[in-house]
Amino acid sequence: MTEIILQIKETINLREIFTAGMVLFAVIDIIGSIPIIIDLRKKAGHIESEKASIVAGILMIMFLFVGKEILNLIGIDVNSFAVAGAFILFFIALEMILGISLYKDDAHETASIVPLAFPLIAGAGTMTSILSLRAEYETINIIVAIIMNIIFVYTVLKSSGKIEGFLGQQGINVIRKIFGVILLAIAVKLFATNIQSLFQ
Repeated sequence: MTEIILQIKETINLREIFTAGMVLFAVIDIIGSIPIIIDLRKKAGHIESEKASIVAGILMIMFLFVGKEILNLIGIDVNSFAVAGAFILFFIALEMILGISLYKDDAHETASIVPLAFPLIAGAGTMTSILSLRAEYETINIIVAIIMNIIFVYTVLKSSGKIEGFLGQQGINVIRKIFGVILLAIAVKLFATNIQSLFQ
């Protein structure tokens, strides 16, 4: 038991946790989704913040562990998936920076687990990012980053109205653009790191 604790302590890296956390924060973009959350709350009258957050967290951690095995079954290596993930992150970043919509999603009709936990929180971009991060970082650090983001997501879901009132639409747009630039830089780094492995 003591050896396991020591191994965990050795593999925990604050820089990796911070970077993975920033990637997931930018991809999930829960701040930018506040208008959608408010609209869902108005339509349904109530959002199950706890359930949505827990289900999203479980989905993300499950994909972290079984995502690679799923890829192996269909004959795709992690580096190839990471390069594909870099493209997805790149386009998500463009959406955030330019204020355009490249991905159309009409699933947000009811404030249930499906539109909130998936695909709003744990969507395709988030799942791709998780597996791409696994190609570079220790699993424990990614799990910590996921948990931190889920706690933040829960807080936002609970107080979305107050946050919108405090930041205003302009404030939300500024935050989206800042994290869009960060995400763009991470996408370029992810692409450059993994593309080399494909040609070796």
